[in-house]
Amino acid sequence: MAKFAPFDAADYLDNEETVAEYITAALEDPNPDVFLTAVRDVARARGMAQLAKDTGLGRESLYKALTPGAKPRYDTMLKLLHALGVKLSASPSVHEQLAALHREAQLLIGADACRRRTIQTLDPAGGQLTPV
Repeated sequence: MAKFAPFDAADYLDNEETVAEYITAALEDPNPDVFLTAVRDVARARGMAQLAKDTGLGRESLYKALTPGAKPRYDTMLKLLHALGVKLSASPSVHEQLAALHREAQLLIGADACRRRTIQTLDPAGGQLTPV
């Protein structure tokens, strides 16, 4: 009977692009433990001892901060992410992006209706412009 090793995400977090995508996907989950677990996986992939050295935090403190259910301080997370080579950024949510597109479409529709109402044609008899 074949035996399989348990899946460990840390085995696949071997480049910056993969790490960034992994952290980004974790941030999209509303459960904060998913984010902590993802950061912990990246930390294990890079080496906890090196991360402790780079952040100035003890290894035990790192494990404690990245345990599901933990409430790490903001500055601790910034140190960790910086040491891991990850930069967080904010962007509009999909809902906000769709709302912005809807507003833009409404503006374009309104502009087109206004343009159609004010199209003018040349009156062949008097050479005057008259609205259509």
